[in-house]
Amino acid sequence: MMKWSTTTTSKRSKKEEPPQQVQGAIDWEVRPGGLLVQKRIVGSDPGCGTTQIISIKVSHESYHHHLSVPSVSTFGDLKKILARMINLEAKDQRLLFRGKEKGDDERLDMAGVKDMSKVILLEDPASKERKLNGKKNANVQAFDAVMKVRTEVDKLSHKILGS
Repeated sequence: MMKWSTTTTSKRSKKEEPPQQVQGAIDWEVRPGGLLVQKRIVGSDPGCGTTQIISIKVSHESYHHHLSVPSVSTFGDLKKILARMINLEAKDQRLLFRGKEKGDDERLDMAGVKDMSKVILLEDPASKERKLNGKKNANVQAFDAVMKVRTEVDKLSHKILGS
């Protein structure tokens, strides 16, 4: 019986030291096909069962809400959770993190939200205006209804008193 043997050789080149990482910088890796991609962190994939749960402090007016959410959640998911807690629709909410408004599709971990981070919740000024206009319209309608009843009562009172 004949035995096969294989040997592998590789050229070792002088490795350079990687540059120092800046806080918040993206780590890159080269895949075997030569494709340059962002380095994956174990457990950061949404399909992975080991997603990290982070605690977030959300400030709204004079209230503070402490939430525990997966780090791969989006700001839209956070708005849905808050909508149930504070009775303010998700479309009427604005979330600020580090002084910038965040979109619904932005992920918390990609925006830099970590454990014990603070997020500020504001009500959209346009929705406040819509609510005020709705209340004014309701008051005007109520006033009109009262005036109609008052005129009917006046007509009937003249009939009763006149007879």
